[in-house]
Amino acid sequence: KTMVILQLRFLLVSFFTSIVGEAQYVMQDAVLMHYIDRRFLSLESRLEKCNQDILDYVQEFHAFSRRMILRLEGLRVYKAEFKNEVAHLLTRVERAQRDIDYFESTRESTACVEVDEDLVEKQLNEDAEEKRKVKLMLNASCDNMLAGIKSIKIVKKTGDMHGSWMTDPGKDHLKIYFLSGSKNNVILEFANIRAFTERNHKLTPRRVNLPSSWQGTGHVVYNGFLFYHIYDSLNEIVKYNIQRRKVTDRMLLPGAGQISAYELFPDTKIDLAVDEQGLWAIHAEPDTSGNLVITKINHMTMTVEHTWDTSCNSKNAEGAFLMCGTLYVVYNSHSGGTSRIECVYDVLDTINTYEIPLLPFPKRQGSHSMIHYNPKEKQLFAWANGSQILYKLQTKQKV
Repeated sequence: KTMVILQLRFLLVSFFTSIVGEAQYVMQDAVLMHYIDRRFLSLESRLEKCNQDILDYVQEFHAFSRRMILRLEGLRVYKAEFKNEVAHLLTRVERAQRDIDYFESTRESTACVEVDEDLVEKQLNEDAEEKRKVKLMLNASCDNMLAGIKSIKIVKKTGDMHGSWMTDPGKDHLKIYFLSGSKNNVILEFANIRAFTERNHKLTPRRVNLPSSWQGTGHVVYNGFLFYHIYDSLNEIVKYNIQRRKVTDRMLLPGAGQISAYELFPDTKIDLAVDEQGLWAIHAEPDTSGNLVITKINHMTMTVEHTWDTSCNSKNAEGAFLMCGTLYVVYNSHSGGTSRIECVYDVLDTINTYEIPLLPFPKRQGSHSMIHYNPKEKQLFAWANGSQILYKLQTKQKV
């Protein structure tokens, strides 16, 4: 009996010992698995951090690339602007040198009479050659000049207080282009004047969104392209294909954009115009004491063909237009009285501007924010206090 009890105790001890051993192994396995789990979690966390760091680096690199592209684009614009300013300065230096030569030639000195005559003759020859080149560049057969403004027709009153509207004198279609506001990027294209004036939901205009806003109201449509001064740029003019909806060319206009073209409507820094001779730009410069400067632009190559400093000042001016190469500047009062043409400048010098009387507009109170001549329709398109206006003109031959 004693032996049986001893054997039973031995078996129980062996049994419990094996159980405790297995429990220890199980606990060791659990600890090991927990350790492995923690290592995996730590590795996953590090991989996530690595991925996030890579994403942050890629985003920073993209932002850096965008900043560099913008700066390079800015440098390109500054380079072109600087180049144009240098060319503009050289032109003015040449003009100043000619003036100095002329003034020196007029000094009273017996010993230099022959030299003075040579200088005067040289100056006259240069002026004659300059006029000959201008006549070759322009269509000298265009000999009409403004004799008066016959009538006014208020076509519609819509849109902002200021804006621009026009047709394309270089095309045969009758489309109306409506550009509301002095800063905007939306053109409304109407099929014709009827579609523009009537309230018909079936005659809805085609909407064209420009890639950048315009500045002022001095834009024009010519041969299917919109030419406009880019908002927040000094003197950048864009050529935009309306049908294809893309910018095809651009240029910087030397000397422009520093001051307003017209004192009574300061939003317009560059006023573009179209006449029988093609595309022009009108602006004012501090160097000319606020006198207007007109520039003939080649609309195909977007390059300057010639520039004239006029005697017409921007003070109290509200707008201007060109007809057959002659600039007509419209003046008014700050309170908005009767508009009148007080200054005329002919680039071919075929008009005695001092004998031209004041040309008043048909009686109406207010002032214009846009006045453009249409050489195809021979009338003025104007915008005044939110109204779109047409002026019929009376013309005569240049004397």
